[in-house]
Amino acid sequence: MTYETLDLDISDGVAHVVLNRPKELNTMTRTFWREIKQVAGMLNHNPEVRVVVLSSTGKHFTAGMDLAVFDNLQPNSDADGATQRELLRRMVFEFQECFSPLERLSVPVLAAIQGGCIGGGVDLISTTDMRYCTQDAFFSIMEINIGMTADVGTLQRLPHLIPAGLMRELAYTGRRLEAEEAKNVGLVNAVYDSPEDMINGVMSIARDIAAKAPLAITGTKEMLNYTRDHSVDDSLRYMATWQAGMLSGPDMMEAITARQQKRAAEFGNLLGVASVD
Repeated sequence: MTYETLDLDISDGVAHVVLNRPKELNTMTRTFWREIKQVAGMLNHNPEVRVVVLSSTGKHFTAGMDLAVFDNLQPNSDADGATQRELLRRMVFEFQECFSPLERLSVPVLAAIQGGCIGGGVDLISTTDMRYCTQDAFFSIMEINIGMTADVGTLQRLPHLIPAGLMRELAYTGRRLEAEEAKNVGLVNAVYDSPEDMINGVMSIARDIAAKAPLAITGTKEMLNYTRDHSVDDSLRYMATWQAGMLSGPDMMEAITARQQKRAAEFGNLLGVASVD
C-alpha cells in the first residue's frame, strides 16, 4: 500500500515509517492523521514486525499541525452550543486515537528526530519507547503560542519522561528545548552529528531489538507501560500473572543454546491477529 504523507519499509523485522513531505516541513494534514493511524493498525497486525523506527525527511521532523486542519474543526453553526462542544470533544478523541495506537503497539517504537519537532510532533514522539535526535533538533510545545492547550497526548505522556518543573515550563512558555538539554533531562537517549549518523545508529539499535525473543520483548514493553500507570504492588502482581502464562520455554532454551554455541539465536514470530475491519 502506498501513502501520500508517509513511506513504509519492512525489512528483517524492522518497520521504518518515514514522514515524507519535506518541502511542507512535514506538517500534519488531515491525510497524515488518517495515514499514521492506518499504518499503526497495519503494523499491529503484522507478525513479521518486531520493532518500529519512526523518522522524517528534510529540515524538520515536523512543523506540527497543518493550519488548514483547524478550518475543518468549526462546529455546525446550526446546532446548539452544547451539541457543538460535544462534537468538538469527539473530534479531539479522533485525533488522540491517531497517535495512541503507536503507544499500544506490542513492539518497541523508536523515534529519530532532526530539526524542529513542534506541536503535534511532540505529541507524536511522546508515544514512542525511545527517542534519538540530531545536534540541530529542538522540541516545542507550540500550542500555548497559538492560544490553545495541547490536546493529543503531550501533557499526559511527557510528564512521565522529563522532570515535572521542566515539563510545566515548556508547556507554559512554548520555548524550545534544544538537543543537548533534551538529552540531559532524558527525553532523548543520544544526540547524533547528522541525520545519516542518527538513522544508522537507530537502525542498529532496532536490529538488535529485533533479534531478541519477540514474546520477551512484548512482555517487557507491556510491563513497563503498566508499571508507569500503576503501583509497584499492582505491577508485581500483574508481572507474576503474565509470567505464569507467557514464560516461553522454547525461546529461553534457544537463547541459552545459542549463547553456548556462540551463534545468533533464531526465534519465531508472534502470531498475527486478524483485523476486524
